[in-house]
Amino acid sequence: MTAERDEIAVVGAGLAGCLLACFLARRGYRVALYERRPDPRTGMAERGRSINLALSERGLDALRRIGLDDQVMADALPMRGRMIHPVAGEPQFQSYSAAGDLAINSISRGALNNALLTAATALPGVRVAFDHRLVGLDPSTGEMTFETAQGKVTAAAPVVLGADGAGSAVRGQLLAYGVLSESLDFLDYGYKELTIPAVGGEFALDPAALHIWPRGTSMMIALPNPDHSFTCTLFWPTHGTASLASLSSPAAIERHFATHYPDLVPLAPNLVDDYQHNPVGVLGTVRCAPWQANGRVGLIGDAAHAIVPFYGQGANCAFEDVVMLDRCLDECDDDWGAALPLFQARRQDDAEAIARMALANFVEMRDKVASPVFQARRELDHALERALPGRYVSQYELVSFSTTPYAQVRRRVRRQQVVLGAVAATAATLLVGAVGAALARGRRR
Repeated sequence: MTAERDEIAVVGAGLAGCLLACFLARRGYRVALYERRPDPRTGMAERGRSINLALSERGLDALRRIGLDDQVMADALPMRGRMIHPVAGEPQFQSYSAAGDLAINSISRGALNNALLTAATALPGVRVAFDHRLVGLDPSTGEMTFETAQGKVTAAAPVVLGADGAGSAVRGQLLAYGVLSESLDFLDYGYKELTIPAVGGEFALDPAALHIWPRGTSMMIALPNPDHSFTCTLFWPTHGTASLASLSSPAAIERHFATHYPDLVPLAPNLVDDYQHNPVGVLGTVRCAPWQANGRVGLIGDAAHAIVPFYGQGANCAFEDVVMLDRCLDECDDDWGAALPLFQARRQDDAEAIARMALANFVEMRDKVASPVFQARRELDHALERALPGRYVSQYELVSFSTTPYAQVRRRVRRQQVVLGAVAATAATLLVGAVGAALARGRRR
């Protein structure tokens, strides 16, 4: 057990870092949170960087454990399915669950971060140092160097946990010391945010759905906000004739959206300004190994395994990481040298599973959701769920509405597909046999 006089250092006061501080404080640890940005509760949000979260069961399970679920869900907007917007024609709603009663929840990333930060700093023994950018870390001693407005400062901790996101400075320091390897797999896609404001104080679109404009090799989504606006996110190629870089003039922007997203144009009066001035974000998958060094420096959440956002599981997965680390500390009697390797052993297969499912879901969202074949398959999934409750569950429901480990989800879905394929083959064989028998009877007559 770490001595009471020692502090656990958590680098990164984002979603995962703040939640982790809450769990550690509950265990009786003192926690020092280090954050490179200023206090987000006192500043303006960076333009075009909101990316709403789709909070689902895994994230809610973690929040329940520290009593924050009701507070967070007070501003949540439940989305019970996808609303598919074709280029022409009426939008079509696709329910997420067979009964239509299950929902993922649109949450403001900033509001959730502020709630977690406030909860963490209200706990005894938790302190936070803003405007501290990690520039040095010795994984053998836990000594850290930060750049601040007053110059460089140093600190040390018996355990240092990197919860500082996909571009983790902690991971970068471990890489520099040669104690881990990493791979960064970036998509040839970027993202840019737009806004649909409220109309007469009301939502311009149905707020009970996640809206998708699938366009083959690109797409746009929109999630509702408590102020009755929608945050839209374009996911487009970064290069080519129909890419984020290809539209430069206001006329070209207006022409492109009028052609490919005609129903958006009258709803987004600031379309051109948003498009020209909001930044382009990158999309990719981060893998590294190991997730810890010397039993005293560890990585968690996106710092260890960032994924693309197309299953809405980034924050949910990071929150689940915190729960798993807490369990490992229980099992190891707070021996960090044992708990950190155990955490990786328990979690790495799940992280890889959701990384692969998120990439596959991008193809589904941009290419398949408007397909009649895909829609028929979803209807079959729902019919089987109703006919075989608890025995047949779709991948989406297992990922979003349960805490079944991600790797187990993939294995179960593969088994279901094998069974479904066998049933279909048997049905086809019986049908062919029946037709053959009927033809034979006809010839005998």
